Amino acid sequence: MNASEILQLLRYLTPAERAEVEAILAQDKTIWRPLPGPQMMAYDSTATIIGYGGAAGGGKTDLACGKSLTAHQKILVLRREATQLTGIVDRFTELLGSRDGYNGAERIWRLPGRQIEFGSTPNPDDWNKYQGRPHDLLVFDEAANFLEGQVRALLGWLRSVDPSQRCQALLTFNPPTSAEGRWIVDFFAPWLDPKHPNPAQPGEVRWFATVDGKDQECTDGAPFEHNGDLITPLSRTFIPSRVSDNPYLMGTGYMATLQSLPEPLRSQMLYGDFQAGMEDDAMQVIPTAWVEAAQARWKAMHNKPRMDSVGVDVARGGRDNTIIARRHGWWFDEALAYAGKSTPDGPSVAGVTIAAVRDKSPIHIDVVGVGASPYDFLVQAGQHVLGINGAEAAPGTDKSGRLTFANVRSHDWWRMREALDPVADNGIALPPDRQLLVDLCAPVWRLQGRTIYVESREDIIKRIGRSPDWASAYILALHDTPRVEDIPGAHTRQRGSYDPYANLNR
Repeated sequence: MNASEILQLLRYLTPAERAEVEAILAQDKTIWRPLPGPQMMAYDSTATIIGYGGAAGGGKTDLACGKSLTAHQKILVLRREATQLTGIVDRFTELLGSRDGYNGAERIWRLPGRQIEFGSTPNPDDWNKYQGRPHDLLVFDEAANFLEGQVRALLGWLRSVDPSQRCQALLTFNPPTSAEGRWIVDFFAPWLDPKHPNPAQPGEVRWFATVDGKDQECTDGAPFEHNGDLITPLSRTFIPSRVSDNPYLMGTGYMATLQSLPEPLRSQMLYGDFQAGMEDDAMQVIPTAWVEAAQARWKAMHNKPRMDSVGVDVARGGRDNTIIARRHGWWFDEALAYAGKSTPDGPSVAGVTIAAVRDKSPIHIDVVGVGASPYDFLVQAGQHVLGINGAEAAPGTDKSGRLTFANVRSHDWWRMREALDPVADNGIALPPDRQLLVDLCAPVWRLQGRTIYVESREDIIKRIGRSPDWASAYILALHDTPRVEDIPGAHTRQRGSYDPYANLNR
């Protein structure tokens, strides 16, 4: 029985029966109780990571406050921007009846038996402010506004010294309205992605482990060993809620307010439609729809045509991966991804690259920074390798012949845009990988005079908290370089080693 059904039954009570119910409720000293229905399902869930909401008015903030006050001891409540915390603090004040114990300067509320801390992460690395301080409840309010890396990093501090205390993370959110928030759909894919091969029911608990930087669904929570590491899967669930599940708002006219919103906001806020309103930035280099169309054309091939190009983006340390992309005509194979710790130097990167090459295809490798060493080893190994320096001056123009490029990087990204443009009608097919989709849709561009400037890798990292490594590898693989064997006299030419500083004094 949900809250709306209980509300309907109250209409049939006699005055005496209603007075009896009110007397019973008056004796209840519990500071907060979840509403029957989705809110209670989320409150009682045993999952470690709980996703809740999907639409406006479903009691997301109330669940966060109530769960903090009744089921946990050390709580961290987060919003992306600090100014957005005011409404949450106000709701805690309403429930507690005062602000006794609240320190506004520290943003910490100290209560008997529990401590509630409020925080924000406006910058990609702001999660570092909270590392090393364990919490048994992490609340990410409007989680789609956070960077995925911030959420995953903070989940590492979800723990308690009390063995009887259940540790959980609560992610409340509405459908994302920008490409940067799409990660939340992938994170809760069995519940939110209509194309997921094994969909989950609301409140169903699934288990996931992060293996080589990617989520992998597991049958249960049993620990397993991978490359010498013991990995323990964590449980997840998602419970949808709408304004119709919240009787406190049903009689306020809030439903009418949501119904009057323009589309696609109406479908997002009223029905929790995660497919509505996923709008691109006006200056996004590659429209999302173009990438999705290329991925929809992709089919696995057993007898692949001749390999024409290999693109290599070398790991730059930390959580980066070395990504190898392989192109056969206009068909791109699935990426080969190697954790940075497994490709720590030039010889190891060169080794996995040589193993990926077929048909003497040319290798295109980013030689800025860490890519110079693998390039040298590939040259020494007699491979047909070309070093691509994205900072160099770019030759040529766009297809219109009117616009030039600030550098090779801008030129290469624009070539991928032109290749994916449906007007090109070339049949380009990209593997249906979510990370590749997100990376290709990450950068924006600007036009200065007649020159196209594509956002730098450093600026992308500042904005979204990670590097678009997957896209970089596929863009390198798009380079169309003739094979040495197809160039008359090429075998007799002497190849010089790459000098990354050769063009600095031109």
